[in-house]
Amino acid sequence: QVHLVESGGGLVQVGDSLRLSCAPSGGSLISNGMAWFRQIPGKAPEFVAGIKWGGSTTYYADSMKGRATISGDSSKNTVYLQLNALKPEDTAVYFCAATMGLGLNDARGDFDHWGQGTQVTASS
Repeated sequence: QVHLVESGGGLVQVGDSLRLSCAPSGGSLISNGMAWFRQIPGKAPEFVAGIKWGGSTTYYADSMKGRATISGDSSKNTVYLQLNALKPEDTAVYFCAATMGLGLNDARGDFDHWGQGTQVTASS
C-alpha cells in the first residue's frame, strides 16, 4: 500500500534553515496536489504550505509566508519544503500529505494520503 515518507528534519539553531523532502513509497501515487502540515505538541495539526500540480500553484499559511517555500515534482509526486529563519515556535512534527482535491486545499480532511512525519526542532 502506498504511503508517504518524509525526511530532512532535525535539530537546528534558531535562524537556521532546513529542507524537508517527501516521496511516495510502496507503490505509485496519483494526486492533484500535495501539502505540508505541522503539529506542535499539545495542539491540532495546522496547514503550512501547499502546491497544486496544475499550473504549479503554491499557497501558504500566513505565519509561514516569506520563510517557507514549497516545491515539487508532479511526475514523482514528490514535494519539498524549504524552511528559513527558523524560530523556536516552528518546532513541530512536519507531515506531508497528498490530495485529489481541485482547490487550494488546506484542511486535513481534504487529504487522502499522509506520511508519518519528521521532527523539526529549532533551539537557541
